[in-house]
This record gives sequence, structure tokens and C-alpha cells, in this order.
Amino acid sequence: MRRFTAVCGTVALAGAVAIAGCRSKPKEPDVPALIADLKSADGEVRGRANLALMDAGEKAVPGLIEMLQGPDPVHRGTAARTLYGMGGRGKAAVPALAALLSDAETDNRVAAAMALENMGPDAAPAVPSLIKALKDKEGLVRQRVVIALGNIGPPARDAIPALGEAARWDPVRQSAETAIQKIRGR
Repeated sequence: MRRFTAVCGTVALAGAVAIAGCRSKPKEPDVPALIADLKSADGEVRGRANLALMDAGEKAVPGLIEMLQGPDPVHRGTAARTLYGMGGRGKAAVPALAALLSDAETDNRVAAAMALENMGPDAAPAVPSLIKALKDKEGLVRQRVVIALGNIGPPARDAIPALGEAARWDPVRQSAETAIQKIRGR
């Protein structure tokens, strides 16, 4: 009987500790350390940091903006891809992403357009840069830009003439027509 009581007491104590642990405040992410990990040469470290920064949301955006504006093209693209995963929670980075649409690296221009695409109407301030990017020499960039404009919807009204032009001569015809319909609210 004594052994049973001791075991039950131990189980009760463990349960109380577990419940107390569940009530404790979740640990705040160390955003500066995660940003440093996002720059790591180790793909696994970068991947974990990417996911943790997406979970951190708005708290991570200033560090990602710094990466977008930094000198390393690989880091700029990595930051844009992380912002893609955040969607609208990364909207403070819209001006930096709009600037990245002019990057020398095609992959970075694609990543910037995709991040803006995933932000939907929150990316509306980037419309002028997206319109300019409709003339990018790379078809994949133009494709992602068209999708981004369509996802922005009615706030991208100024893009309708440029999308109409793109629909006439560019292989993005169907996407451009769909984007125009979305912008017009149809």
C-alpha cells in the first residue's frame, strides 16, 4: 500500500509539473540568432531558421528587410523566400521586395514577385514596381508578376493597361487575362 501511495504521489507531482509547464509562457524566438542561422552555409540550419522565422511573423520582418537590402545576393533571395512563407504578416517588407524586383539575379526577382504574390492586397504599394517588372526579360519573372498583380486584386487597377499589353505579346496571356478579371472583381 505504501508503494502504491508513493507511486501515486509521484505521478500526481509529475502531472502538476506538466500542467504548470503547459501554463508557462511560450519562449520568445531569438530573432537575431535565427537571422544569423538563415545566412548559414548549412542547408539544414537555414531550413530550421526559415520555419522558425515564418512562425515568428512580424517580429522577424525587420531582420529580413535588412537581408533583402544587403550586399549578398544569396541572402537577399533567402529573405524573400522566407517572406513568401509569411504571406501578409510580412507586409512591412513590401517596399524592400518591390526594390528587389530590379535585382540583377533572376532568382531574386522571382522570389520577390512570389513573396508579393502571397501577400495579396497587402502588396498594393508594390503595384508601380510590379508594372515595371512586367517588362522583365525573363518569362518566369513576368509570370510571377502577373500572378502577384492578380492576387492584389482591385488595388492593382493601374496595372490593367500593362496587363492588357502583356496579354497580347507575352506567353503569360492566360494568366494576364485572369489577373485582369481578378482586378476588376470578376
